[in-house]
Amino acid sequence: MIIEDNARVLFQGDSITDCGRSRENDNELGHGYAALLAAWLSAQYPSRSITFLNRGVSGNRIKDLLARWDADCIALKPDWVSILIGINDVWRRYDQNDPTSADDFAASYRALLEHTRAHCNTRLILCEPFVLPVPPDREQWREDLDPKIAAVRKLAREFGAYYVPLDGIFAAACTRRAPAFWAHDGVHPTPAGHALIAQAWLRCVGAHCVAAA
Repeated sequence: MIIEDNARVLFQGDSITDCGRSRENDNELGHGYAALLAAWLSAQYPSRSITFLNRGVSGNRIKDLLARWDADCIALKPDWVSILIGINDVWRRYDQNDPTSADDFAASYRALLEHTRAHCNTRLILCEPFVLPVPPDREQWREDLDPKIAAVRKLAREFGAYYVPLDGIFAAACTRRAPAFWAHDGVHPTPAGHALIAQAWLRCVGAHCVAAA
């Protein structure tokens, strides 16, 4: 398992990461994938004093992440930063007619990663944004989301980040149970969906004790 003793692991993103996390107590990570995988790693590797921090903010887009990055990442001096962002950059096109182009998304994401590398000695874990086909109108979102997924994949290669391919993982899971079992609105995971994210993340960092999905 690649996360070292005394590491500080920071989770960043939107509501999928936020998941009711406390703004006052860093030990209260919410009820989503961040809390699940932190609990698993703590139980599986108790000799490693790993600190987990959650700074996800519901509703955030990539531009919001970039705007608060100094306070909510650089100042925290994490050893690892895990980022899951992008679905709100898609959603706002369809519910508020406020799109973010794939080029603008990629440019902001690259600026965020460059700023991180310049000011913080950290390793990166990039999580793929995803959408499930429930309700049916989510199918239309693919035209906006797919180029953003491609951008995140390219950035992961460019910055040597670890990569968690969540859109593909959820697509595979939807062949075994209906999409609503994993995310009732195609975006926000159910408890099973959060567990799926946690398992994928844990496998990414080498926690092979987690069974393959």
